[in-house]
Amino acid sequence: MVRVLVIIPTYNERDNVRELIPIVLSKGENIDVLVVDDNSPDGTHEEVRKLMNENKRVKLLVRPKKKGLGTAYVEGFRYALQNGYELIVEMDADFSHNPDDLPRLIEESEHADLVIGSRYVNGVSVVNWPLRRLLLSYFANLYARIGTGVPVKDLTAGYKCFHRKVLESIDLSKLHSDGYAFQIEVNFYAYENGFKIKEIPIIFVERRVGVSKMSKKIILEAFCLVLLLRIKKIGRFFTRIFR
Repeated sequence: MVRVLVIIPTYNERDNVRELIPIVLSKGENIDVLVVDDNSPDGTHEEVRKLMNENKRVKLLVRPKKKGLGTAYVEGFRYALQNGYELIVEMDADFSHNPDDLPRLIEESEHADLVIGSRYVNGVSVVNWPLRRLLLSYFANLYARIGTGVPVKDLTAGYKCFHRKVLESIDLSKLHSDGYAFQIEVNFYAYENGFKIKEIPIIFVERRVGVSKMSKKIILEAFCLVLLLRIKKIGRFFTRIFR
């Protein structure tokens, strides 16, 4: 069976991981979970260690301080590549990503190199978001799609499944963005490197427990990143012409 690693970055998600991890593991005996915790004050990593004692398929990386989502995923990607996983999944800890969709992501990876659980591929599939945030997300994705030229409707989605060859093609040491920007950046490089991307519909539900980590800084970073990727894309185009 294909080995799958589900990477779950955490910061103060103790109550969520206690419930989420056993559900994720129940979706297949070939699935392992890696929690990348930023030394959560609420003791998230301590809760994960209890689960590790119960199941060897639970893995843990604890970082000394809060470093952000992007670098957490990069460390998780490196762990996956170093330990021979064929499929690598990004997943939030707060149940906004339904673990029941995980088998669908894995199954669709037979037909694509990167499978994205999309909120916008079939209209809008978001529950419990205020209208302001929904509009911000929808139009941010429209802006990112036009700016980067990547034909994906939900470029900021955080529920996705990579084949290892996609991550091997990306210079992970150059990924420094966070939040939405990180998701856009990874999708951009996957597309530019010629990999097949497929979106499948999911229903995104606002977190059950805890506080959203959305901020103006994350929004601004994503806005600026799209401009930088656009410039990079234009530069590559002219490089090919005048080579």
